[in-house]
Amino acid sequence: MTTILRIVLIVACFITYCYALRKIRKSQMQIEDSIFWIVFSVALVLLSIFPAIAYVISDLLGIGTPVNFVFLAMIFILLFKVFSMSIKLSQLEYKIKNLVQQIAIDNYEKEEKKQKDSRTK
Repeated sequence: MTTILRIVLIVACFITYCYALRKIRKSQMQIEDSIFWIVFSVALVLLSIFPAIAYVISDLLGIGTPVNFVFLAMIFILLFKVFSMSIKLSQLEYKIKNLVQQIAIDNYEKEEKKQKDSRTK
């Protein structure tokens, strides 16, 4: 792994770490979500500081170069994160749809009750 790539990884991880902490402080990000980004950035810093880890793992997996392993690992982890976020989004959309339907039913029932009360007076 080249020195330039290692420096870029460390800088990018530091920026990601600071950005996640800033979003937590402003209450714009949940702690559960920020933990992923903090752990992800720490793991990349470890790979940058100790490139032997990438060499050993890339040799074990039969990947040509450690840089390819780092990029492959990053892509795999980010795809997993996108997949889990898609599941979370689908669940939230389902809950929102049910809430909107329940509110519409409640409003309809209130209107009907008002009309019924106004007729009986």
